[in-house]
Amino acid sequence: MCLAIPGKVIETYDENGIKMGKIEYSGTISTACLEYLPEIEVGQYTLVHAGFALSVLDEEEAQKSLDAWKELGEALDEIEDKS
Repeated sequence: MCLAIPGKVIETYDENGIKMGKIEYSGTISTACLEYLPEIEVGQYTLVHAGFALSVLDEEEAQKSLDAWKELGEALDEIEDKS
């Protein structure tokens, strides 16, 4: 099973005729193929799997997911602190 964290498109560019982008995940930037989402624009959020952006998320949906990941991380930290 794969879990995806929303990332924000901060740049798009063409690489050998393929639409590519730089995606920011909480301060980390990676590269993804945007060819499956020709309509995606800088500032929008996406879910990436295996280097391919697969869906566009609106900002509210992305924020809900990011909040859930933050809560999960905090819960895991609490469990580790008690160990």
